[in-house]
Amino acid sequence: MSRRVTLSLWVLAALLTVMTLMATGFGALRLPVSLLWNGSDEALRQIWLTIRLPRVLLALVIGGSLALAGCVMQGLFRNPLADPGLLGISSGAALAVALWVVLPLSLPALVMLYAPMLAAFIGALAATVVIFLLSQQRDSSLSRLLLIGIAINALCGAAVGVLSWVSNDAQLRQLSLWGMGSLGQAQWSTLLAVTSLMVPTVLVVWRLASALNLLQLGEEEAHYLGVDVAVVQRILLLCSALLVAAAVAVSGVIGFVGLVVPHLMRMWLGADHRAVIPGSVLAGASLLLVADTVARTLVAPAEMPVGLLTSILGAPWFLWLIFRRGSQHG
Repeated sequence: MSRRVTLSLWVLAALLTVMTLMATGFGALRLPVSLLWNGSDEALRQIWLTIRLPRVLLALVIGGSLALAGCVMQGLFRNPLADPGLLGISSGAALAVALWVVLPLSLPALVMLYAPMLAAFIGALAATVVIFLLSQQRDSSLSRLLLIGIAINALCGAAVGVLSWVSNDAQLRQLSLWGMGSLGQAQWSTLLAVTSLMVPTVLVVWRLASALNLLQLGEEEAHYLGVDVAVVQRILLLCSALLVAAAVAVSGVIGFVGLVVPHLMRMWLGADHRAVIPGSVLAGASLLLVADTVARTLVAPAEMPVGLLTSILGAPWFLWLIFRRGSQHG
């Protein structure tokens, strides 16, 4: 990586650190960081430690996971419009979690903690495999890929609607809030569960950054350059599905983070995935942290679902991308 790119990544990391410290103080109740070492008000200190801090950290983890999943999908499909939400991967995970909410099982406590993520992983992986297989056909194109995503989103959305119809009041409220995306249920236990899945996945993707660079040349060229294409593709598919699953299971459906962030990082840092991968993680974490902070403070003491904010930001960006690509091919 060039010196400029390395410096840019360090700037991103420094900005993220500053924003994290600032975000822990914002909300319906202002809680300065000094509460951590100031024992004058133990109640406020406990609110900061048990409610505010885990939520801020969860926003970082979820944002980084979604952005990295989008980065992997765009690199794997060699398409800047590939996104877990647009292609139906998030919907597959959402359907599986909805099944878990409406049809719960009695399992041990540790299994219960990871069960929604396991269900989301199965749903996300199923959707990912279907999309990947269909995209490998000779007549595959961008429009075909997006149509496949629309179909999967529609089918999964209809199935979630049926589950909402047969659910009780508590389950219906849970499904409704979860479908709009929210970090309001953040706890240290859920943060630990998501982090324990995200960190090793990020390391695996980082190790495959050079192989992902070679895949941009085409599968045949990558094979001649020593890449085991089938194995790398399978591992990256599993990683992207796992990242989406962990995020959806905890926060619900938060759209457009995986679309906007990796594309911006490629525009800023270049096409080298050794830079785009860490850049996407840092920028995704920053974006969702800012969005969640706004969601907590904009209509305080009420709270806006963070998924609505990311959609408001992401939808115009998506339209711009489509028109930009259309003008380039026109």
